[in-house]
Order: sequence, then C-alpha cells, then structure tokens
Amino acid sequence: MRSEALEGIVAALRAQAAGRGDIRMTVDEWREAYDGLGAMLPAAQGIGVEEVDAGGVRAECIGAGGGPTVLYLHGGGYCIGSLDSHRCMLTHLASAIEGRVLAVDYRLAPEHPFPAALDDACAAYRWLVAGDADPARVVVAGDSAGGGHAVATLVALRDADDPLPAAGVCLSPWVDLTQAGATISEKAHADPMVHPEDLGRWAAAYAGSEEDPGSPGLSPLFADLVGLPPLLVEVGTAEVLLDDARRLTERARAAGVNVTLFEGEDLIHVWHFFAGAVPEADEGVARVARFIGERAG
Repeated sequence: MRSEALEGIVAALRAQAAGRGDIRMTVDEWREAYDGLGAMLPAAQGIGVEEVDAGGVRAECIGAGGGPTVLYLHGGGYCIGSLDSHRCMLTHLASAIEGRVLAVDYRLAPEHPFPAALDDACAAYRWLVAGDADPARVVVAGDSAGGGHAVATLVALRDADDPLPAAGVCLSPWVDLTQAGATISEKAHADPMVHPEDLGRWAAAYAGSEEDPGSPGLSPLFADLVGLPPLLVEVGTAEVLLDDARRLTERARAAGVNVTLFEGEDLIHVWHFFAGAVPEADEGVARVARFIGERAG
C-alpha cells in the first residue's frame, strides 16, 4: 500500500497534468515544468555541489565523500530534464553512498538528436577515468530515458574497449523507443508520470530524421548486451515502462549479465525522484546505495 505522502504526490501530478494539458505543451514548457518540480523537493543537508567541465560536457559534481562515484544520466525522454531537475534527488544519492555523483548535462533533442547525448555521456565517463576515478569504483546510472541511456553508454564503452565501470543502475528505464511493451497501454491509466502519447514524440525527436528508433544505439533493449557489468533494474508496477524493465532484465540475463530486478508494488515511475519527501523514495535510494556499495565500495 502506498504511503500517504506518495498518494499525495500522485494526486498532485494528476491534477497538474489535467490543468496544464500536458499533451499540448511545448518542449520549452515541459522543461520549465520539470525543472520546477525538481526544485520543489528537499535537498540532503551538507552536500556540496560544484559545476565542472567533464571533458567538454557541462556537469555537476555532487558530494565529496571517499566512497564510490556515480556518473548519473537524468531522465526526460532525451528532450527535457537537466541539472536543475535532478539536483535535489542526487544530493540524497551522494549522501547515501558517502561518495560523489557526477550529474551530466548532456545535450538534448530536438536541438541535438542522437548520438549527441551518447557522445556526451561517453566523454564524461572518459574524463572521470582519466582523472582520479578508478573504473572499479564507478557506477553508471540513470532514470527513465537516462536508464536506457546508461545501458547504451555501457554498450558504447564496451565496443570502444574502454575500461568498464563496476556496475550500472537503471531506474524505470526506457530502453525500447518503438514502444512495443504491452504495459505501454495496459498501465496508461495507472501511471501519473509518463503519458504514452508523449513517448512517440520524444522518440521521434531523439532519433531525428536519419535514425530508426529501434536501432540498438537508441533502443538498447535490442543491443548485444554480452560483457556488460552487473545491473540493478528498478521499476514500479504502476508505470507504463514496466515491460521495458522486465524485457531488459530478460535479455541481459540471456546474455550472461548479472541482473538484479526490483519491482515496487504499486510504485510509480522513478519514485526515487521524490527522496526526502516520500518514504518509498528514501527506501529506494538506500537500496540503490547498498547495491552500489556492494559493487563499487
């Protein structure tokens, strides 16, 4: 049963969507709304934030502990989301791992379609490794589109013979831009965060005019996943991307990857986003931190 705090978040999200008319919003309006939502959430106390140039990519280093390092790729359909939208959430993650989080401000579509975001993620990772980060103590993580982006980044790094990080974390990952998962429609009524009508819009913007949304670089569900590091996949049962997470888990396991799948009963898309305000989110961040500590501590 969802907590009262989470039920309040769900009700507020539904009311905001109805009032705004989400389907009619422009990309700029979406960006402003998403950043505003993130700014309303409480940050963890005592966690510093420093802007850095990560190999030519704008980023923020959050936290300064001696624990693991997480390279984090925010969600937002490859079109929205920013350092501002996810900063509060990531202060809680940095605190929980007693380490640091490198939040990557990768370029967004439609201004910068594929492969700009992937190039930026790989550049930021290589900047980390060329500096003081031991790959054995680095984890690549992301939520929603950022969760799919994390898998695509791991595949690209493997194919380029870069040293791979210790693990990957995918929160409510969007890994199939063709939207073939059955829960896209089956869970539409239950998901207050992701509207199925918007997924095609984001996918087309990211793919641009030259790419097939089903190609492995855009939809890493269809990539060769052999040789990837251990993965943690977390998803709620009240979200349209439930099948994306399940199919990613199945394909990765079939490729010999060690995958831990957590399905949160009646939890919504990237509930971890509400850390500091919702108990399920705090529990989720703590669980992710334990996985990171086990793999990269």
